[in-house]
Amino acid sequence: MLFLTKKTGLSHLKERTERNCLNCNAQLQGKYCHICGQENTEPKETVWHLIGHFFQDITHFDGKFFNTLKLLTFRPGFLSREYMMGRRASYLNPIRMYVFTSAFFFLIFFSFFKIDEEGIAVSNINSKTLPQIAKMDSATFADFPRFINKNDHKPDTPMTRAQFSKYVEGAVKTSGISLNKRHFKTRAAYDSALLAGTIHDNWLLRQLVYKVIDINAKYNNDAQKILNAFKSTLFHSLPQMLFISLPLLALLLKFLYYRRKQFYYVNHAIFSIQLYIFIFIAMLILFGMSKLNQQLHWGVITFLSVLMYIVLFFYEYKAMRNFYGQRRGKTILKFILLNVMFLIVLIFLFTLFLLFSFFKI
Repeated sequence: MLFLTKKTGLSHLKERTERNCLNCNAQLQGKYCHICGQENTEPKETVWHLIGHFFQDITHFDGKFFNTLKLLTFRPGFLSREYMMGRRASYLNPIRMYVFTSAFFFLIFFSFFKIDEEGIAVSNINSKTLPQIAKMDSATFADFPRFINKNDHKPDTPMTRAQFSKYVEGAVKTSGISLNKRHFKTRAAYDSALLAGTIHDNWLLRQLVYKVIDINAKYNNDAQKILNAFKSTLFHSLPQMLFISLPLLALLLKFLYYRRKQFYYVNHAIFSIQLYIFIFIAMLILFGMSKLNQQLHWGVITFLSVLMYIVLFFYEYKAMRNFYGQRRGKTILKFILLNVMFLIVLIFLFTLFLLFSFFKI
């Protein structure tokens, strides 16, 4: 209705006497061009006209947005069906709504979750050594330099617990990372080992080792900085990963409903987009509940959070049932198959982005 109101002349600009469109030069039959839709008014505007247009466009957007949001939330699959039937002007375009909600979602997401500053032990002290170190008593620390690194301390010099902690921190920080015990400082050293035949690596493994050597050199063998750079790169790749997963979800839906010829791939894509929009909105609510629970520690908030996750899955099932119009049994079966297959796709994508993030740092 807001769209019609806008068309009926809220601009209050004087109509041109000429009957050609200033935008596309088409011959006009009324106040609006039947080709491009531009209003045939005088191009000269006052400041008040601009202000009026601003508020008019804002309310026009808000009206569509909130109406679309209400239908998207409380009538799963309805908007996808409306889009498929060609009834689109009354609702916000799903692509625009996806861009808006995803941008807002990741803005909040990256403010909620920060990359921590903890280091990682990727050195001579491995997962088997650390539990033994943790059980050492104060007398054992005096003998520790003899079996870890005799060059740093004299064998007869006692080592306190504080000295030990500082030693381990330094060892971890300066050892860098290694790949399957292949710890080389330079590419030349690694190439020499390959030529000597002491190491037999395939092409992919060689590229990984080369990258490890380059990363250690770039971050001065600081394992903590390397880990943080890797986590940051992977963390900020989540929007791209979700964006790539969207057409893959539509492809899975196309496979599951391949007998329903009236549903084209675009219809599955629109359904996937609107499902993602609802998930973004639900996750924003969950973030807010989590933040609230950190302050209040109420058990009811934890219960509501669990309930929200259940609602997410129920919404997906209900949207599939309403949009595709199949019986309950078939929909439940396809709902389970879709989630299992999509989980496999997400694991595959996550593995690819792990490698991508590794080579990007």
